[in-house]
Amino acid sequence: MFTDYSRDEVMDESDQNPSAYSDVSNETSREGRPEKRDSARIKVKVPVEMYAPNSEIPLRGATSDLSQTGCYIESIFPFPIGTAIEMSLEVDGTVLALGTVMTCDPQVGNGIKFTKILPEDQEQLRAYIEAAQQEQGPEQEEDHKKDPDLE
Repeated sequence: MFTDYSRDEVMDESDQNPSAYSDVSNETSREGRPEKRDSARIKVKVPVEMYAPNSEIPLRGATSDLSQTGCYIESIFPFPIGTAIEMSLEVDGTVLALGTVMTCDPQVGNGIKFTKILPEDQEQLRAYIEAAQQEQGPEQEEDHKKDPDLE
């Protein structure tokens, strides 16, 4: 686990971009809620290891989509909304992040918002997402935007 990051070592997303999680568009999610994401998501499976509060045992899974500000992790036993998660994502190296569960879909998974991430990990994640977007091409991005299940 990596709870020994000091406040100076970890970048707080809200300090870097205060509007990152505010309601920035009029779009709605598949559940009919206002869309709150400020960064583009890509449909990609990335191995992830998560630690729940007060647990030394990692839970392993994979993302179904990923952005610079969060991800969706498929799990038949999702965490409750508000749960703080420590996680590592394998994106051309290991990216460490702290996150909060924002959505809980029983027997499906969790939407996670990254709350703290080191600047170098943020850059590694940005580069990975940019490369994956180029690899998927514009038709994949358009399909992703049109698919209501991915919105």
